[in-house]
Amino acid sequence: MKPSLAKGTRDFTALEVARRRFIINILQKNFELFGFQPLETPSFENLSTLTGKYGEEGDRLIFKILNSSINEAKEDKKNTMLLDFQKALDKPFSSENITDKALRYDLTVPFARFVAMNHNQLTFPFKRYQIQPVWRADRPQKGRYREFYQCDADVVGSESLLQEVDLVQLYLKSFAELGVSVTIHINNRKILSGLAEFAGITDKLIDFTVALDKLDKIGKDGVVKELLERGIAQESIDKLDFLFTQSNDALENLLQLKEKFAGNEIGLKGVEELEMVITQSLNLGVDIQNLVFDITLARGLDYYTGAIFEVKADEVQMGSIGGGGRYDNLTEVFGVKNIPGIGISFGLDRIYLVMEELGLFPEEATSKVEYLFANFGGNEILEALKLIRQLREKGISAEIYPEAAKIGKQFTYAEKKGIKNLVFLGEEEIKNGNVTYKDLEAGEQKTVSLEEFLG
Repeated sequence: MKPSLAKGTRDFTALEVARRRFIINILQKNFELFGFQPLETPSFENLSTLTGKYGEEGDRLIFKILNSSINEAKEDKKNTMLLDFQKALDKPFSSENITDKALRYDLTVPFARFVAMNHNQLTFPFKRYQIQPVWRADRPQKGRYREFYQCDADVVGSESLLQEVDLVQLYLKSFAELGVSVTIHINNRKILSGLAEFAGITDKLIDFTVALDKLDKIGKDGVVKELLERGIAQESIDKLDFLFTQSNDALENLLQLKEKFAGNEIGLKGVEELEMVITQSLNLGVDIQNLVFDITLARGLDYYTGAIFEVKADEVQMGSIGGGGRYDNLTEVFGVKNIPGIGISFGLDRIYLVMEELGLFPEEATSKVEYLFANFGGNEILEALKLIRQLREKGISAEIYPEAAKIGKQFTYAEKKGIKNLVFLGEEEIKNGNVTYKDLEAGEQKTVSLEEFLG
């Protein structure tokens, strides 16, 4: 049987792993500079922990897995359970014998579960970052996979809007160090609720935001069509038409909303919060071109309650490469109230694709062996191994070719593997206390003293 990969998954070569680590190291450094501490959670959760947190569409993308009880069943019951599972493949999973656990869909809900379970031991505000894979039963396409990494930073236990301002700074600093020019799109869930109240469709808020969130994919006509299909009247849609003709001036758009939201308490609250975040960010030197009030930004996750973010690369068509928002009520579903939270996520896989397309990875973002020692056989091997050990103790990568093959074969190995230098430690070099090496990139060969070589 010919081997193959499951759809939406990938293998990573040494070069790809090194480049991914380059991105992760920059993010991790900045997370810790901003006061976040690391956390890891299990790859799968109880299904009840995840369902109902991501909205109608999100719930459909949760990867459900076999109930672990199948491994504990008696042998004579296993076959029956497996047959039941086989039958279930042709219909939606619903049997308790089949699914009561699922792979995590994101890192935020597991984090909220962690906080709910450990809130008595945590010091608030509690700031954590998490870099782990997540899984979604989505249709694979460029920049969208079924298994991918998220890099999250969240703060819980604070309602202060300074957290939003700080997260804007974290985004911009991190992407600047990666060399990626970005625009942060920002909105507020309270503004969306205010718009629903303004249009008289408060009972259709979720339908409204789910459709609006698809604007960049299906355009105005597509959104209007979906709103009608979701039972929203044309009269209400007409009242919201101004959403599609916003100016480039964020503060001017907020002023327009203030007029429309007269007497609309929740809408005005959203405008006030967003105005503060944008104004403070601009006062800190953020370029207005990098922070855009996007009134049509909805992000179709049910748990957002305040600010919502989406980050897009300026020079590559890739969709969002980051996003997040405030979720003041998330831990309540786990029985713990009054723990507000806000968080953002960096999309590692999409950031990688953007940097690759723009040629932004530096030379040091590759994992290469510094020295390959040629194998001549005989007594020279022991001397080479001693010198390799000394290099490794200095943190310099080195290895010896395992067989005493023809030197041409050893050259070819070094070139194909991208090794920088080929070292010749023969009888003459050992006798004189020297080392001869060839820089394979520059094509230059040198003989230096052992002391100079070890530097």
